[in-house]
Amino acid sequence: MNKTIILILVLALEVAEADFIFGTPINLGPTVNSTAAEGVDDISADGLSLFLTSDRPGGYGEADIWVSTRATMEDDWGIPVNLGPTVNSSDWDGVSSISADGLSLYFSSFRPGGDGVFTDIWLTKRPTVSDPWTAPLNLGPVINTSRYDERLDVSDDGLTLLFSSNRPGGQGQSDIWMTTRPSVSDLWGAPENLGPIVNTSRYDGAPHVSSDGRMLFFSSNRPGGLGGEDIWVARRATKDDDWANPVNLGTEVNTPHVDSSPCLLPDGSVLYFMSLRAGGVGSLDLWQVSIDPVVDLNGDGI
Repeated sequence: MNKTIILILVLALEVAEADFIFGTPINLGPTVNSTAAEGVDDISADGLSLFLTSDRPGGYGEADIWVSTRATMEDDWGIPVNLGPTVNSSDWDGVSSISADGLSLYFSSFRPGGDGVFTDIWLTKRPTVSDPWTAPLNLGPVINTSRYDERLDVSDDGLTLLFSSNRPGGQGQSDIWMTTRPSVSDLWGAPENLGPIVNTSRYDGAPHVSSDGRMLFFSSNRPGGLGGEDIWVARRATKDDDWANPVNLGTEVNTPHVDSSPCLLPDGSVLYFMSLRAGGVGSLDLWQVSIDPVVDLNGDGI
């Protein structure tokens, strides 16, 4: 097999092992992308809502959070709709992460009322998925600092929040940090750095954890990549294990240009990301690439 098109992600499925072959990246097209800049935020647990950040016309600030929806998993994504002035402000708002129940949306913002002069992490909620979002609340000084706190991802169980920060105590220019809580009714604990296995002396950020909690996708400009920012993945056998050394996703996903903000469809079949590569509609565009499993059913290496 051509090693440049295969990401080997060994899953401990007793006898069976699975490799994953990437398809050809596809631009989401002019329905979702515009001539402005778009970035992937997150996808709802049912796979029917795609949250994105864009500075396209029609927003309320420097950049806003938008959502594109589709009726079924087989349908194309619809025209993005702005989340409105309750969530978005006259400043920069974006890189959101939706909870599995669809009732909590975490995001980054430059708006006034935060704990620093840069981006803070905020939270907006709604009683049901049919209700409007309520006024956002800042997560406070336990989570936020006077530095950049942004590009985040909340786990499916709602008990882990990963985010990027250039706060003191990290490994490099920007690191991935993690805060946890015992239950969804508890407060978030003090953030911990993911350490030198995941983070480097360069930029590491935009984390996204798979639904089973065993794969961590993120962006980095560390040595060994192909461009300005590449997408990498770190793996672990269980959610209680440490992350293994990250692996670059290779030339089927990454280019010499910026490739960043990975987001996995909940069933693991598609990876969404933003890229500056040629063939887009605007500057930064949203792209997708299929992930097709190749399963070794009897463990004989074939």
